[in-house]
Amino acid sequence: MNLSLVNRVKKAFSSFTEQKAYSLTDPAAFELFGVRPTYSGVNVSGQSALYVPAVLQAVRLISETIGSLPCKVYRETKDGKEAAKDHSAYRIVHRRANEWTGAGELRMALTHDALIHGNGFAKVVRYPDDGRPFELHRLKPGTVTILEDKLTGAPVYRVSEDAGTTDYPHTEILHVPSFLGTSPIAFGKEAIGLAAILERHGAQFFGSGARPTGIFTNEGKVISGDEAKGMKTIVNILKDFRKWKDSANGDPLVIDGGWKYEAQTMASTDAQFIENRTFQLAEIARVFGVPPHLIFDLNRATWGNAETMGASFLQLCLRPWLDRWQDAYATVLLTEDEQDAAYFEFVVDDLLRADAAARTANMTALVTNRIMTPNEVRAILNLPPLPGGDDLTNPHTTSNAAPVPAPAKESA
Repeated sequence: MNLSLVNRVKKAFSSFTEQKAYSLTDPAAFELFGVRPTYSGVNVSGQSALYVPAVLQAVRLISETIGSLPCKVYRETKDGKEAAKDHSAYRIVHRRANEWTGAGELRMALTHDALIHGNGFAKVVRYPDDGRPFELHRLKPGTVTILEDKLTGAPVYRVSEDAGTTDYPHTEILHVPSFLGTSPIAFGKEAIGLAAILERHGAQFFGSGARPTGIFTNEGKVISGDEAKGMKTIVNILKDFRKWKDSANGDPLVIDGGWKYEAQTMASTDAQFIENRTFQLAEIARVFGVPPHLIFDLNRATWGNAETMGASFLQLCLRPWLDRWQDAYATVLLTEDEQDAAYFEFVVDDLLRADAAARTANMTALVTNRIMTPNEVRAILNLPPLPGGDDLTNPHTTSNAAPVPAPAKESA
């Protein structure tokens, strides 16, 4: 059993003896195990939440996008930066995490684990001779417990393995946490539960033949056998009703024998069913921090703002995840000395190509107004420097004035 869970239970039950007894149906009892039931009564767990299409799309969007973005190791040089292809971590983060898993596939899987379970973990396998990283192996959710070193406060990871449990320092376990180490699904389970209820209601509504178009009533009148002989039975009434419904001649519907037909109308709350479902799409988008149009809620999307919302997806949603990945990579794949000059960076050019014209115009203006050098712009684009590209010159002028050298870079 998870030891942290055992400690929490012991602590909670020790407080019970001092205060009062708790029922298993008491909400406080659920807090002991880190769970909280929804007010709607729907059981929302990480896996079951994926059956809500909006949640599935949000999780898939974030995890697959992070998995598709290339990541490289860069090394600072006197001329800018260069890809450190000779570093053993370059292959792990850019090509293959291990023999059977690509680097992007591992990022997608661990991001999925963090979104569903709150944390994603992978174990570092090193060369036995010099300790350089060789591979990353994904650890299944539920097999890792996060502890804390009492002296330093650094995290210690207790991993359940075939031979028992093993404690690993923070430099041996790649840890990608979600916000506060808790799945967004746990924080937004009420919104997800309500969306599941609305979807289930719609499925049941149409699966049961939908709402009846009308009701035949007889005002509770008891019909004797003699009276029934001269009256139409309900079978014949339905037959006449279907015949009248199929005809389009405008004749009135006539029902004898004391039977009445009452057409059913849709209540205002039922009429807002679609509006309620649409609002839940926006709620789920807020839970995961993605623009609504990316989970296909296109009510307010236009050709103009869709591009802007796409940029906000990178800046406000993906950027924190990419920062966590870069920090996690640096913690386990670089030594303390290497962290002074080497770092990891995701190539996000593909996400910015939709706004390539505006981006190009901005960089051109920075070079033209001698705010940045051409080589500084090329470094942003992950391109190698060019000879003479470190001068602050305006390429659109024909002045013979000597170029102004860029200020010397201070060494970190």
